[in-house]
Amino acid sequence: MRFISWLVFLVSILLYSSVFVSPEYFIYVGLLPFFIPIILIVNFLLFGILAIAWRQIAFLPLFTLLLGFKFALITFQFHSINEDAKGLSVLSYNAHLFDYKSRTEGKFDPNVNTWLQDHPADVKVFQEFYQDYTTASRNSVKLLGKDQNFNVSYQIIEGNPEKRSYGLAIFSRYPIVNEGKVFDTNRTNGAIFADILVNDDTIRIYNAHLESMKIDSDGLENIEGVKENYRQTLGKLHRGSLARSKQLKVLVEHYTNSPHPNILMGDLNEIPYSYTYFKLSEQLQNAFEEAGRGFGFTYNRILFFLRIDHIFSSPELKPIQFKTHREVDYSDHYPISAIFTWEGLEL
Repeated sequence: MRFISWLVFLVSILLYSSVFVSPEYFIYVGLLPFFIPIILIVNFLLFGILAIAWRQIAFLPLFTLLLGFKFALITFQFHSINEDAKGLSVLSYNAHLFDYKSRTEGKFDPNVNTWLQDHPADVKVFQEFYQDYTTASRNSVKLLGKDQNFNVSYQIIEGNPEKRSYGLAIFSRYPIVNEGKVFDTNRTNGAIFADILVNDDTIRIYNAHLESMKIDSDGLENIEGVKENYRQTLGKLHRGSLARSKQLKVLVEHYTNSPHPNILMGDLNEIPYSYTYFKLSEQLQNAFEEAGRGFGFTYNRILFFLRIDHIFSSPELKPIQFKTHREVDYSDHYPISAIFTWEGLEL
């Protein structure tokens, strides 16, 4: 058992350390963090077995668990939901071009617009945002923006700006005094920003959609599918983590030079145990960690245990509420929302 204990310890340290290493420098290092939950469970079981047997080596897995306590905290939270919270409310949603139901059930579901219109958030950001000026029921800028008295910043990634297009959008009840594009990849990924004026304070809102994991969820629904696709899936995960690390450099440089407090939201396609997540956490705080409850899983497919949509903010902006809206299944992602307050805020 001594050999096994030390082996598990060394593997644990390797996995824990992987979140601080960019996939640009070591091939496949971006895949190692996926095994962190497994190694935490292994250490917990090993500690239990050794403790029951009154083996002194039980302190080794216990020490390893203490070292990995941060990973447990970013996995599950116990905060109570403050339903009376008042402040700047934000919502982030990967809308899947508003056609998820069309692809999965063969019909367009207009209820997604109703839910989004009714949600009281002051700022709403969308990834995979689809805009169609030729069809009233798909004119999202009008339905979710102008009809609701929201100011709109819509940055097109691809399409005809006068007819049909898709990209990233930021909607704000407050005036937008500046806006721009951080980067885009001419597909569905990119990052944009908008500075909003909340009374006398200017807050910079980032809407980011980093490179997709490109996981074929349908191909992993059974054992045969897993056997057939696992090599291809590992390759896609590696290429995705490498692309995201390069996008992250651009994003970090941009918000580091921001003259205002930042709120960064979006589909980051990264689990909490990742280089991207920990890099963002160096300067920003995560709203789920500060005010969330439960696991906060955001993916609405077979890999339901993924939390890849996030809301980060500058330290001076305090999250006082965080929710994952699992009742909203109009996309392959669930919407997430948060409420922020800060010193001097008056609403």
